Amino acid sequence: MSSFTKMFSSSIGNKILVALTGLFLCSFLIIHVSGNLQLFYHDNGMAFNTYTVFMTTNPLIKTVSYILYVSILFHAFKGLHLAYKNKKARPVSYAVTNASANSHWTSRNMGVLGTILLVFIVVHMSDFWYEYKFGHLPFVKYEKNLTTGEITSSPFQGQISGKQEQYVVEAENKEVTIVKDLYAEVQEEFKNPLMVALYVIAMAAVSFHLFHGFKSGFQTLGLNHKKYNGIIRFLALYVFAIIIPVTFAAMPVYFFLK
Repeated sequence: MSSFTKMFSSSIGNKILVALTGLFLCSFLIIHVSGNLQLFYHDNGMAFNTYTVFMTTNPLIKTVSYILYVSILFHAFKGLHLAYKNKKARPVSYAVTNASANSHWTSRNMGVLGTILLVFIVVHMSDFWYEYKFGHLPFVKYEKNLTTGEITSSPFQGQISGKQEQYVVEAENKEVTIVKDLYAEVQEEFKNPLMVALYVIAMAAVSFHLFHGFKSGFQTLGLNHKKYNGIIRFLALYVFAIIIPVTFAAMPVYFFLK
């Protein structure tokens, strides 16, 4: 066994891989939340639906998606495994008068937070990704006036041949786009208050998980220096623990109230 293989099969090597996959997933969240902001556009879902087509058909994005799926599974299960090993190595908790004085609550409960997020990801993927790829989503027709920019939408009643997810035709000063209507699926899902509550609770878990995980990822990689620790703490708190989870949580609440 080479020294490289030994390194990444060791406990330290596994922690490094968990840190790397975690930071990769953090970068994905920035892209994901930016794209999903199109749910707030007042265009009957056209921007979101066409964005979805791009994200599911672009060859580069599809390749990165496979890396993403593997990263999610590895990060989740290897993280839980490391948490279990740490617990097993110390079956009797140290006697302390104030545990919070020794470590933050999030660092002591990363396994619990990770489990909540794993369950949420399974629900989220089955409701949207699986439904989009293998379900029976309806198609919607958008007509955009090329002069005024006005967009109207209506259910598409015609027949769609093949597996193409988007059709665009320009004629008589208008652009007609026929596309899978994932936006309608989002609207339908978030009529359910239990689903909205699940997303809000999951985003609270995301907040706590990222607050500790983003910082600890850099520490695990040895990137711990006073010159940039302040920036890392700022990003961990304001970007990953506040802005991203709150924005994600606002989406189901917006549709429920709408």
